Order: sequence, then structure tokens, then C-alpha cells
Amino acid sequence: MGVHHVRRVIVKCPSGVVAVFYYNCPRHFERYSSKCLQPVAIAIMSSRLSNYAERRANNTTDSNGNPRPRAAAASSAQPAADSRTGRSPHTSFTNTAHKRSASGNPRPGSRIVDERRTERMTVTTREKLITRTMSTERRPKETAQPEREIWRSKEGSKPRQTETKLRESKPDPPQTWDPIATLVPHSTAPLAIRISTAPLASEAPIAQQPQPLHELSLEVQEAVMVEDLLFVFMGYEGQYIRYSYGYNPSDERDRLQGPTFKILPGLDPSLQDLTLSMLQMATHHSALEMFVNVQSRQEFGIVNHALCAAIRKFLNDYLVMVAQLETQFLTNETFTLHLLHVHTLPTNQMMSQLYALASDLLKRNALLDDESEEESEGAEDYDNIIENLKRGGDLVPGNMTGKKICKGGVVIDLITKRLESMSGDPAARSLLTSLLRDASRPYMAMLNEWLHHGEIKDPHSEFLIKEQKSMRRDMLEQDYTDDYWDRRYMIQKQNIPPQLEGVKDKVLLAGKYLNVVRECGGVDISKVTQDLPTSFDDPRFLDNVNNAYAYANQSLMELLITTHALPARLRSLKHYFFLDPSDYFTYFMELSASELRKPPKSVNTVKLQSLLDLVLHQPGSIVYLDPFKEDVYVEMNEVSLIKMLERVVNITGIEPGESLQPASNQPIENDKNAVGFTSLQLNYKVPFPVSLVISRKTVWRYQALFRHLLSLKYLESQLSTAWQTHNTGIVWSHKSSSRKLEVWKRRVWTLRARMVVFVQQVLYFCTLEVIEPNWHSLMSRLKAKDGSSDGSGKPDRTVDELMQDHVDFLDTCLKGCMLTNGKLIKLQIHSKLMQTCTYFARYTHWLSQQLGEADSDLIGPFKPPNMSAKQWARFQAAKDQRSANDSSLNGQVQDEEGRISNLFEILKKWETNFSRHLQILLDALNHYAATETVVLLSLCARLATANQGTEYAGLRSEEDGTS
Repeated sequence: MGVHHVRRVIVKCPSGVVAVFYYNCPRHFERYSSKCLQPVAIAIMSSRLSNYAERRANNTTDSNGNPRPRAAAASSAQPAADSRTGRSPHTSFTNTAHKRSASGNPRPGSRIVDERRTERMTVTTREKLITRTMSTERRPKETAQPEREIWRSKEGSKPRQTETKLRESKPDPPQTWDPIATLVPHSTAPLAIRISTAPLASEAPIAQQPQPLHELSLEVQEAVMVEDLLFVFMGYEGQYIRYSYGYNPSDERDRLQGPTFKILPGLDPSLQDLTLSMLQMATHHSALEMFVNVQSRQEFGIVNHALCAAIRKFLNDYLVMVAQLETQFLTNETFTLHLLHVHTLPTNQMMSQLYALASDLLKRNALLDDESEEESEGAEDYDNIIENLKRGGDLVPGNMTGKKICKGGVVIDLITKRLESMSGDPAARSLLTSLLRDASRPYMAMLNEWLHHGEIKDPHSEFLIKEQKSMRRDMLEQDYTDDYWDRRYMIQKQNIPPQLEGVKDKVLLAGKYLNVVRECGGVDISKVTQDLPTSFDDPRFLDNVNNAYAYANQSLMELLITTHALPARLRSLKHYFFLDPSDYFTYFMELSASELRKPPKSVNTVKLQSLLDLVLHQPGSIVYLDPFKEDVYVEMNEVSLIKMLERVVNITGIEPGESLQPASNQPIENDKNAVGFTSLQLNYKVPFPVSLVISRKTVWRYQALFRHLLSLKYLESQLSTAWQTHNTGIVWSHKSSSRKLEVWKRRVWTLRARMVVFVQQVLYFCTLEVIEPNWHSLMSRLKAKDGSSDGSGKPDRTVDELMQDHVDFLDTCLKGCMLTNGKLIKLQIHSKLMQTCTYFARYTHWLSQQLGEADSDLIGPFKPPNMSAKQWARFQAAKDQRSANDSSLNGQVQDEEGRISNLFEILKKWETNFSRHLQILLDALNHYAATETVVLLSLCARLATANQGTEYAGLRSEEDGTS
């Protein structure tokens, strides 16, 4: 068992690392330092050792030149040097009266002794080398196993009489207490401490416990308190200042909260008050060290890493301060506990601010007891979770599964709010400003990359913009909801820093626009990445966002309008889907009439496409000059227009104030009476990036309008065919001798004329009063000077506004054409009118047969007197061969009245059905014209003429309208 003097040296190496080293003699230092320290640190510490030894041996005067008294008793008690080992004699500790009083005034020099700077330590012969953490680059693999370290227990100073008795008495056998320090497993924090925690001082054997405080003088109590505080400031237990009983060093939550310290009983009350006031700083330091270790893990993101790096700098400065205080304690004779307290006051405030900030972050991360009650991110992260699982990852990265991680913009928001609340404290404001600047640097780097390159370099999902990688560009061909544009890049509301709250939309749009430009390669975006702001307090910060937004918007507008000819694309869509002009389409309908009369499943779409290409390439038509005519193609939709609109209205809830049940889970029944004319629709291929404006969502709107106009055009052509039959047919043009038949024929002609008026007025209204004005309004906005909406030259137009204008144009057209009114679609008033007109036109040939059989002039074999021979010959050729005898003739004559009555009943049903539904439609249009769309008033005025003179003319009651 040997007795040695122990010293502690704190060295700040040039690399910035603060090394704390304990040694008992220079020779031991050389043996330990060769394994533990860098060469520069060894040189610094060797220099300090030599200077200290020289000062101790030669300097016998104080700073004023007066002789410095030395402890004669202590020097005389030193044993002789061991000539065999070359070991220098060690000075035993002698407890004389302390050189200072409690008030800090120096006592006479004869009472100054060296025991304040030394400690006697009893070290067993089984002493092992102190385990040091070496870098993985320099540590050999065979030394990677944990080494054993003896955690030494310090003894306090004892009176001289006690020491003499101890030297004269025979030492007792040492008690077995061999604590071991091990290396903890690696974590994702590269700079985290890997040495296991020191054993508690309360677990040390009784023989190694210090002398009670009440047995020490006031001066010695002050000295040991200063010595212990220097240990405690670095997170270690002292001889008399120890961890509280409730603190567990091996528990991460306790270490994050910081240890609480207790002072052994017997300390003077005045010294105790000063000591207790400084222990809080030690608690904050230990908690901050653990905070840095935890928050530096990979899963907490680079903003937390930057914050931990900034806090680590303050902790290094803190250790430098502790080293300076120890130097003062070792060299300054007037250094007292009170001076130590005064010197630590500014640092105490700094550590208090850092600890409060760290506690808030840990509570947000649910690492402390006060867990946050905020809602979790929920459905917004489903896509990221799915993508992570596809790559074989965990639900949440790292070991934070099931916990919400406070990172990115949340950390910046927390620091900013704390800075605002502490703005009245200059020291706290300076500290938090520095932390905010350092923590926001990586966030600003991500922001600049997004603003000026359209890329997201965010491996930890802490940026305010989130990219859904599952949304691919090839989805635009099947995307009917604009998910690609709306959900490819989204704002994470929980990660928005307060500095970006006012410009978050500009940040989102700037990156989205540049992304499109970058993918198309239309504009060089690499020249705008010079001299960018790196912190939120930079005065150029907002200008950087606004300039990037303006540049991205201008680049994409130029790419769409100039490079990809967006106006020409829109005009092409108008030609094909709005039938403007319709000469080519009329020709196409005539060529494909035989094919379009078939059921939809029997229609040959390849043949129809060939006929359409033939028509489009026919010289003399406007569409012949269209450069995009190759992008239009024909397809069949077996679902009727009304069913399709009804399903969309139910899903989107277009009708305000109504809770319609969605029909997305119900299969749509195909129209059994559908033919090629009613199922025909056009489609259009749009390349990227024009597909962002003319998306599948907008193409669907074009198709709905096209099918509506096509149904009106087709019904008009059917009624026109019926008009030709009524004018050229023998049974219709012949003036019958029966007055009832003539009345019936005039009523049929009147009903046909009313139906033609209805169809033509609706078609005129949809094309010239709804589509054309809105089209010109859209094109005027598109052609406005410098992209401004009012032509003032102010470039306030954005690509998103252009996209919204396009969607608004189509929605206005659909609403004006009465295709989005949920109540009208649900009642199917317009559909019933169209169906009545279709049946009437379709059964014109059957009516002609019934009329021929009911007219007595045409039944007999004799030519009527008012019919020419040529007409009679044509009628006889078309008439079925039948036998004409008197009995059958008499039977026909007797049944003539019944046939005429039957014709009147059929006509009456058609008239009633058409007139009733037309009046219901007029009442509904009057209502919606007064409440929603005033443009419907002109249609009401025109349609009212089709119902004049009938019993249903005038406003109907609500019960009648819905019955």
C-alpha cells in the first residue's frame, strides 16, 4: 500500500477538447498519458507538471518577495527516497490551522500549508490503468475490449495527531472494493461519451470515507468545499458533496434531469449557503452533457445536431472556466468560496438558460416526465411510413418507435419563442440568438437548396416541405384528382419555423416550379446559388425567398406559354371538345353513323379513329392546321353522362348545404339503351409539363362538356330527321279526309317544334352564352401583359393562379350548363326531357306506320282525289302486300276510331311528359337564377316560349314540381 500526492490537471487541447487528468507523480503521468492523450496535450501537461514541480521546490517567496513559510512538520515527516526504485519521497498530509478565515482574510503565513492543494490517497497494489476513450481510428482492434479502472476514493484532511497515529500504527488489510469502468455500446451519436458512470461514493468502504466535517476547522471546511465544488462542477461526486439518494446515474431520465447534490452534515451554515447556491450550475452542466449525448443521435435530425454542437462549444468554455478557477485556487492565496461564487454567477445564468431550453426540448420529445399533449402527425405521414416499410425500414427511424420526435422547424420555433420571451435579458438574448443562428444553418441550407434548385435534401424529414416519392410523373395519365401536383410536395405544418410562416406558400411554390423546370431542362437554374443568407437574422432573408419565388414563377410561365405553347393547346381543346367549329365533326358523324348506331361494346373504335383521322387531315378545315390534332383520339364510355355526373357530385359534394351519400362504393350500372352516339367521347394526350395545367382532372371536365354538347347535337339531328320525315312522308303530307287525323298530325308537328326549340335554345345557351364568354375571359388573362391579371404590367400572375383560372373556367362552364347542380341531377329533370325528345324522334317511323293504318284514305285500293298518281304509286310500293276484300275493309273501317283514339292517347302522354318536365325545369332555373347563377335568366326566357299555350305554363308549386 503506497501513499501518493494526487493532482488534477485540466487542459484544453488545440483541437478544442478539454482533457481532465489525474496523476500522482510525473512518472505515472508519462505512463498514462502515452495511452490516453494526443501528443500536443502530453506536451502541454508535461510542461505544467515541470513548472509546478519547479515552483514547489524552488519558489520559497510569495509574489511580494516575502519568505513563504513551509510546513516543517510535513517535510520532516517525509520518508527517504527509495534508491532502488528512484521514487521520490512523498509528503504526508498534515492538518494545521488553515491559512484563511471564513471571511476570506489571510491568516499569518506560518499557518499556510500545502494540504489545501494535496490529497492523500490510499491505492491498492492491484491498481489498474485508467480507462481512456480512444478514437476508433487509433485504437487497435485487440485493445477494443473494455479495460478495468479503479475509481479512487478521496479522503479528507485529518489532524496531525491522527496522521501520526496512523503512521505509527500498523495498517489494516485493505477492504475489497474493485469498481470497474466499462465501455457502453455505440450509439448513433458519434461524440457521445462511452465510459460507464462512476460508482457512487456512498458505496465505498467505510475505511475510505472522509473525516466528518464537524471535526474540521472553518478554514479547512472552506478549502475542502472549494476542492469538492471543482469536482462537482464537472459532474463528479466530491468527498463531502455527493449525489442525492434519489438519483440513479444509470437511468437516462435521471441523467437528463441532472443530478441533485447533498452536502454531508457538519458544514458551517455560512459556507453551506454559498455552496448550495453553486450546486445548481453543476446540475445543469451534467444534464446538458447528457442532453448533448441524446440529442446528437441520428434520428433527431441535423437541426438538433447543430444545436448540440453549439451547446457543446459553451460546455467547452465552461470547462475552461473550471480550469481557470482551479488555477486560481492553486495559486491565489486570497481565493475564497465567496470569490468562487462571484466568478460563477454569469456562467450560472448561461447554464440555467441552456438547461431550460434543453428541458423544453426533452419534454417535447417525451424523454422527461412532462410529456407533450400535442396530437401526433397521423395521416400526413402515412406515405412516408409506407415508403420506409417498402425499403425494409422501421415504422419510426432509430429507437424512438412510438414517440414523437421534436426536430427541424419545431426546434427552431421553440428557440425563437424562448428568445421572444427572454428579449428583456441582454445576456439571455445574446445566448439564444447565437444558438438560433447556429441551429438554423442546416435548415437554411435545405431552404436554399429547395428555393434555388427545387431539390429536398432532408434525410430526417424535418424540412417544412415534404416530398411524396410515391407520386410519380407517370401518374398524370391516370390522375383525376390532381394528386400529383397537390400532394407530390406538401407543407408539413408542424415543421414551419415562425420566420417562414408568412412566406410558406411562396417557399412551396418556388420549389415546385423549379422542380418542373429542372425536370424539363428548359431553364438553367445553377446560376442563382451564390452569396445566399445562412441564418434567419440575415437582412437578405426575405428578399432571398421573394426573388427565388419570382424567378421560379417566371421560368415556369415562360416554359409553359412560350416553349410548350399552352395557348395553342387550349385552342386545340376548344376545337375538339366544344365543337368549335363543328363542320369537321358533322362530317365525322355522317361517315361513322352506321358504326355509331351499334351498342357500345360492338363499336369498332379502331375504325372510328381512322375516320376521325381522315376528317382531321381533310384540307379546308380549321382543324387541318392544328399542330396537335394527332393527340386527340376516340373512346367509348358505356356509363351515361347523367350517371357519371351524379357519381361525381355525390363524391365531391358540390351542392352546398347538403349531405349526399357518396356512391364511390356502389358499382355504376351501364346504360342499357346506350348506343355509339351516346357513349362516344374524345380523349386527349398532353405531354409534361403542360399536363400540370391540362391534367386528367381538367380533361374529365372537357369530356363532360363534350358529351353534353354531343347529346344535344345528336338529339337536334334526330329531330331534324323527324322534321324531314314529316315534310316528305306521304302519310304526313297527304291531307286526310278525317279531321281528327289532321288535328293529331298538327299536334305532332307542334310537339316536334317545341322539342326543337328546347334543344336548340339549350345548345345555343351552352355554347354562346356560357362557354364563349368564359373562354374569352380565360384567354384575356392568359394574354395579359407580363402575366398580370389586369394588364397593368405588374407580374403578379403565378402558375398556380393560371391553373386555378383554367379549372374555374371549366367549373363555371359546367355550372352554367347545369351539369353540377346536385338537385337537378338527382331529379334528372334535364335527363327526362332529353329522353322524351329522344323517344319521340326515335319512334317517328313507327308513328308513320300507325298513321298510315289509321287513315281510311290510304287503306283502300283507290287513289285519294287530292294525291297525285306519282305519290300514290310510291305509297303503294312502300305499303305491305295485303289482301283487300270487303270484310277486312269493313273491319278496318270499324276499327278506325279506335286507332285514332290510341294515337291521341300516345301523343297526349308525350305532350304531358314534355310540358310537365319542361315547366319543372323552368321553375328550377328561375330559382337558381335568383340564388346562384343570374345567367340562367336568359335561358328561362327562351325556354318559356316552348311551353306557352299549354296547361303547364306558369310557375308550378313545389309539390307538383317534385311529384
